[in-house]
Amino acid sequence: MKRRLCSAILSLQAIVLGLTTPVLITVTNVDTWVALVIGLGLMVACILAAGMLRRDWAYGLGWAIQFASIALGVLISTMYVLGFVFLVLWATAYFLGRRIEHDRAAWEARETAGHEAG
Repeated sequence: MKRRLCSAILSLQAIVLGLTTPVLITVTNVDTWVALVIGLGLMVACILAAGMLRRDWAYGLGWAIQFASIALGVLISTMYVLGFVFLVLWATAYFLGRRIEHDRAAWEARETAGHEAG
């Protein structure tokens, strides 16, 4: 469950971060190549992390993406807000998904024990 929730957040965030590229180019004084590397680089990082969530290190990459999104606010002030929103969504998906997995495993263990006793 945690993997599905976190993957969904990263997928939505990839779209938002990809759309920062034209904003960086047109609104800020960032060089086009820098804007492409930042916007599209973070978008690709989201997609890769979402696909690699079977491995524990990918969750670390997901956390890093959240903080990079907030840091992008230095260039686009709106990203302070959007980055924080995605951080909250990511943290909720991560911790709630972990809790659901834990509760499901405990329930299955009780069910297995109940069937073996009966």
